[in-house]
Amino acid sequence: MTDRLDRQIAFLSEADKLKSVLRASRLHDNSRFENSAEHSWHIMLFALVLADQAGPGVCIDRVLRMLLLHDIVEIDAGDNPIHGTVDRAAVDAAEKAAAGRLFGLLPTDQGNEIRALWEEFEAGESADAVFAKSIDRVQTPLANLANGGGSWTDYDVSFEQLDARVGRPVRRGAPALWDWLMPRLRAFFAT
Repeated sequence: MTDRLDRQIAFLSEADKLKSVLRASRLHDNSRFENSAEHSWHIMLFALVLADQAGPGVCIDRVLRMLLLHDIVEIDAGDNPIHGTVDRAAVDAAEKAAAGRLFGLLPTDQGNEIRALWEEFEAGESADAVFAKSIDRVQTPLANLANGGGSWTDYDVSFEQLDARVGRPVRRGAPALWDWLMPRLRAFFAT
């Protein structure tokens, strides 16, 4: 039992590093950049509060676990902003290597279970993952609306880019939420 606890505590200690990974998005009050741990917490809250926007068969408990874990690989791979220019294949390889290292710190049974959940989110095919990805995509636009443009201004984002990169996954997993958000985005980009 001591080895199991040692491994679990080692993972939890390593996970603390997510608090130091800064994202390209800013807080609603525009006072500073958000870190990845804050983002993970906030989208879990989004999923809990907006659970009524989920499609049939979505298990919110699984969605919450996916969202808790989805960015932990950024400890090694860093944050790659959705509107930034990145080599997607290199990012995917770095994230998979990070998943191997980080989830490998855990006892094998637990590490395999958590890695499978992370891989399900990444694949984005199950009902749970589709909803989780939609929630992951909607949080930053709401922050950018609140803070005057945030990362949209930094990355010179157009409405068309936002619709393609954010709208598609949100429409897929939470269409009514996108319908609510769309006029607010159009109004922002019209100014």
